[in-house]
Amino acid sequence: MALSPQLLLAFYGDDFTGSTDALDFLSKAGIKTMLFIEPPSAAQLARYTGLQAIGVAGMTRAMAPDEMEETLGPAFEALKALNIPHVHYKVCSTFDSSPTVGSIGRAIDTGAAIFNNRFIPLLVAAPALGRYCVFGNLFAVMGIGSKGDIYRLDRHPSMSGHPVTPADESDLRLQLSRQTTKRVGLMNILDIALPDAEMRQQLDSIVNEGCEVVLFDALYEDQLERIGNLINGAAKTTTLFSVGSSGIEMALGNYWRRQTGAKAAPAWQPVGNPGPLLVISGSCSPVTAKQITYALNNGFVQVAVDTQALTFAGVTDDVVANEAQKVIALIKSGKSVIVHTSYGDDDPRVSQVREYSRQSGIATAALLGTLLGHIAVAAAAAGGLKRILVAGGDTAGFVARAMRIEAVEMIAPLAPGAPLCKVYAPASAADGLEVNFKGGQVGDENYLLTVLNGNSQ
Repeated sequence: MALSPQLLLAFYGDDFTGSTDALDFLSKAGIKTMLFIEPPSAAQLARYTGLQAIGVAGMTRAMAPDEMEETLGPAFEALKALNIPHVHYKVCSTFDSSPTVGSIGRAIDTGAAIFNNRFIPLLVAAPALGRYCVFGNLFAVMGIGSKGDIYRLDRHPSMSGHPVTPADESDLRLQLSRQTTKRVGLMNILDIALPDAEMRQQLDSIVNEGCEVVLFDALYEDQLERIGNLINGAAKTTTLFSVGSSGIEMALGNYWRRQTGAKAAPAWQPVGNPGPLLVISGSCSPVTAKQITYALNNGFVQVAVDTQALTFAGVTDDVVANEAQKVIALIKSGKSVIVHTSYGDDDPRVSQVREYSRQSGIATAALLGTLLGHIAVAAAAAGGLKRILVAGGDTAGFVARAMRIEAVEMIAPLAPGAPLCKVYAPASAADGLEVNFKGGQVGDENYLLTVLNGNSQ
């Protein structure tokens, strides 16, 4: 069966902020893309004309392997039924995963059984985000979009101490070997520098040796287009399943743009400052904590969520109303408000909520994200709010679902991997809002002011 000429690619993101990262780079490449909360029906797709790519913002990064497989199997089957050249399982550019949580290996195994490709490309490097892979080892800048220092993953100040999936290994082949029995080969940084014909021969040699997954090194952005050429060549007659960061979108987008002669990006319209910004943060990252401090020193005000009341009662109408009333009053007074559930990982509220999660069986991200999402909807319903910033990769998916978002579309670039989006939520007060979803590592110190003013970092 011939592949669909309309859609070029579909991706399934393992969390919401990672999904908007992929949305960002496809849109910047001039590829019209819509990000959905669930695999879209034919009726949903028909409402959004001219699409060249779609994404699904999942939450598998926080799931156990068996739950991941139960979720990803039907999702991958639905995307395969679109009969398109590429289906990509989008993971965090710091490879957040472990054998017990967010297992990228289990996602690979699930996809391999459905797509049955000759090999699975694995590309994690994303130079535009400060993510570099050299001889299989991943390096990451401290703070996406910042000028922070670059660390090997297992020595990264934030990722080595991640509260859920701490990085203790920088060699992605070794990290992946804990999660899958599939053999992982490497197209190393020297292979990527070979002439095109020799590079293809080297890839063939690696696959012919029995490697079922091939990891691609990359240090510079111009190397991504060459990798995109290789990956695209494997999707001529069948849907190719790939795994990796938004480096996949960058690689294919750069390659497609060069082939078609298209412009690098559409002409984005200025978005400016629409008035008070609501920031809802479930992030424990030290990067986000610094951003909150900077914003509070520059005119923002804060509402620190009462997690004691939350863990006593759960996400009830009374708990939501108590927090939302504070937020609404401040927004109506013209203040930009930060609602946060922690002020860094050493905030006592973090251990309090984790202990409640352990005893109740309710995931921390689900508890906090659901509360924050309901606060956002209440604030939107009260009026006077046009733009929201959602901080925290693990909680963002629950925030989006509590806001009853159907889909989002990029309307302006802000920081690499974190675009400003328009919300489509027909059954919610959030419909039509501008929302920026950012992971904990995204942005420099003044990021919240950047989003308020609609500037690009």
